Amino acid sequence: MVAPSVGGVHIETRGEGTPLILIHGFGVDHRILLPLDAALAARGGWRRIYVDLPGMGGSPIGDVAGSEDMARALADAVREAVGDEPFAVLGNSYGGMMARRLAHDFGEQVLGLATLAGVFIATHSERTAPPRTVLHEEPGIFDGVEPRVAQGYREFAVWQSAAGLENFVDTVQPGVDSVDQAGLERIAGNYAFDVEPEDAASAPFSKPAVFITGRQDEVVGYVDAWRRLDHYPRASLLVLDAAGHNIIGEQFGLVTAAVGEWLDRVRAHALRP
Repeated sequence: MVAPSVGGVHIETRGEGTPLILIHGFGVDHRILLPLDAALAARGGWRRIYVDLPGMGGSPIGDVAGSEDMARALADAVREAVGDEPFAVLGNSYGGMMARRLAHDFGEQVLGLATLAGVFIATHSERTAPPRTVLHEEPGIFDGVEPRVAQGYREFAVWQSAAGLENFVDTVQPGVDSVDQAGLERIAGNYAFDVEPEDAASAPFSKPAVFITGRQDEVVGYVDAWRRLDHYPRASLLVLDAAGHNIIGEQFGLVTAAVGEWLDRVRAHALRP
């Protein structure tokens, strides 16, 4: 089921049950997260709410001019979509940064938090990340592939394979092609929050959490997530080898297993007496 607009934000909803808000990264759209959907559906009891952030996918940029505006637009869309229902939130890359903000802004209404290759430090030069690494190059996979698509895949792929390229073509490239480039450049100039959610919080985030990171992720790394763990006493941190920033496409099985285990912990915590 598709809701064409929730407060100007495009949303696609699948399934029934407790809301799970899923937020994509910068310069793509909700389709990058759809490979997770079959595993989420198999868990049962989760209403998956896929969001297109303003300027990406089906959501117009409007007057969003930075991450503070983005967080407000997203929060308004979530309020309209779920009302007072408790919900869990999962974010990928920039969406992880937004998910952290939602988790703190909505407080007790949030049942759990997950990030996939999530941004923990907004400014690139201040991140701790490994150097660019390619561990595997499957021969012949780029034969007949449009050069700009091949280059887009190569830019982040640590484990270059036919399956990974197919995932990129199906779930990443469509979002790349749909963005409002001028709008994103405007947001990129105001990419950081005024204050990081953990620093603004009066107490730790004590609900179940998981931070899934790539050992070879040269975009955000894994160390910066580790440095925030004290704020998340119920968090697991996973560092996956043979995984860069496109962590879903490179370590799909481990990612889905970890997300599923997190959802089980969220459910158990929510149902405890």
